[in-house]
Amino acid sequence: MPAHDVIVVGVGTMGSAACDALARRGVSVLGLEQFGIPHSMGSHSGRTRMIRSAYREHPDYVVLVRRAADLWRDLERASGRTLLTPSGLIFIGSPKDQLLEESLQCVQQHGVRHEILSPADLRRRFPQFRLPTDRGAFIDLEAGFLRPEKCIESFTDRAFRHGGEIHTYEPVVAWKADGNGVEVQTSRGRYPAGRLVFTPGPWADRLLTDLGVKLTLTRQVQAWFRPLRPEMFGLDRFLPWTVQVDAERNIYGFPMVDDEIGVKVAEHSRVHRTTLEEVSRVPSAEDEALLRRELGQLLPDAAGPALSLQVCLYTNTPDHQFIIDLHPRWPAVVLACGFSGHGFKFAPVVGEALADLALEGRTGLPIQFLGLHRFR
Repeated sequence: MPAHDVIVVGVGTMGSAACDALARRGVSVLGLEQFGIPHSMGSHSGRTRMIRSAYREHPDYVVLVRRAADLWRDLERASGRTLLTPSGLIFIGSPKDQLLEESLQCVQQHGVRHEILSPADLRRRFPQFRLPTDRGAFIDLEAGFLRPEKCIESFTDRAFRHGGEIHTYEPVVAWKADGNGVEVQTSRGRYPAGRLVFTPGPWADRLLTDLGVKLTLTRQVQAWFRPLRPEMFGLDRFLPWTVQVDAERNIYGFPMVDDEIGVKVAEHSRVHRTTLEEVSRVPSAEDEALLRRELGQLLPDAAGPALSLQVCLYTNTPDHQFIIDLHPRWPAVVLACGFSGHGFKFAPVVGEALADLALEGRTGLPIQFLGLHRFR
């Protein structure tokens, strides 16, 4: 008899959510994590992460993110922590920007509460921005932000409270599956189980070598700057925002929230490719200069002294959509990877889907568009 019903490899964003969902269903779950919980080696650090309903990437994302918002509230109640703050999100672009046009079409199609801002409205409501006079915007009124480290801690805590077992600092070195179940080998031992869930983040290519899908890593830097006029950048006067720079890059940021003493700015980019062997985890002067330049052009009163910089990794699929599916060869193995820098907000609904797939082999959630079949 296997010691556990399900093993989850990687207890980061999606892995902690999967451990939580499985433990609450009463199954014996073991989570294996090579670092601590939470950690800053993958894609989920950075104090704030956006949650939005304006999801142009695929219409089923809107269904999933609304379900995720309900589940985040459930987790808040269970943990007693503030995890999700509704705030709204400003989408800014020129009339020809694809991001702005398609995002606006999405909110109109799905009945997402929103407010359209003309260029004059934008300048009047948010004088913090320095923008060309043709820039318009809309506010996704259903959007907000999450606190990623607290979210992962809360998933993990609830999994523990429902009988889950989680090992930290125990990297997986090999795994195998057959008709009788699975076995995972770590730096400390071997663990048999009935099912296996992989949520390996940037380590997906190392552990899942036979998928036939090329996953690429990009290095992303987040920075916090002390505003020259702090009174202009609190949540009472400012909102999270995103601006499309070109087809490959968006610049986005957050006001000062909670007890933060600085504003956050980051680049959502597909151009800074790297590998686990080559990535520099230490922010450089060039990193600071890039983000300071972008911030100074958009929000000059925010571009004061740099307080902190942090590196994270995106794990990208070829089409920048997620992979959530059963293994093509081993139906007892479930996969969730390639979240391409926009997956965090979906964590609780992904955890729900992974628990469904591990225990039932299927799910009623609309994740079919995220299957491996699209790459064949």
